[in-house]
Amino acid sequence: MADEPLAYRLITGTDDRAFCERVSEALESGYELYGSPAITNDGGSTIVAQAIVLVGTR
Repeated sequence: MADEPLAYRLITGTDDRAFCERVSEALESGYELYGSPAITNDGGSTIVAQAIVLVGTR
């Protein structure tokens, strides 16, 4: 059961290429975007979050 993909994930991180690559990999693995991204600034870095759901689970 631990190897089964989660139906819902929230990807967070610094707004950079690595974050975009993580979201892109999830989309290629069968996830789709869920809702709008969130963005904030911690005083030094821009932090983003994107919810994703596995296709067919909503």
